[in-house]
Amino acid sequence: MTEYKLELIVLPVADVDRAKDFYKRIGFREDLDYVDGEDFRVVHFTPPGSQCSIVVGKGISTAEPGSVQNLHLIVSDIEQARAELIGHGVEVSEIFHDEGGVFHHAGTEKRVPGLYPGRRSYGSFASFSDPDGNGFLLQEITERLPGR
Repeated sequence: MTEYKLELIVLPVADVDRAKDFYKRIGFREDLDYVDGEDFRVVHFTPPGSQCSIVVGKGISTAEPGSVQNLHLIVSDIEQARAELIGHGVEVSEIFHDEGGVFHHAGTEKRVPGLYPGRRSYGSFASFSDPDGNGFLLQEITERLPGR
């Protein structure tokens, strides 16, 4: 079977330089900043430890700025990751888990404050957004499910 590797996600933004400053500030590695005239720019970033990158720019998407939601950033220690983001000036939600315990519901419905009981892997989350409103979720995973 053919392997399909998700390696890049385009995030629509209104202000490329503002987005670039944000992602650099939170520690994403800048891999490329390419400009071709006034209407085309690609800025490529990779989160620390990730095999999937993001791109912001001009002339690369027709989506509304801030319309991408629920991008998961997987971390091994959600309290540490949250504290680091806050230290970089990012507004991050309190840590929460979903009342159903399997996966988070859309928006802020059914969020239960605090770490998942027993701190079970996959169960604890925190959310934040970039300056345009593209939404991220930190998700704590310390032990992968079989097959992963």
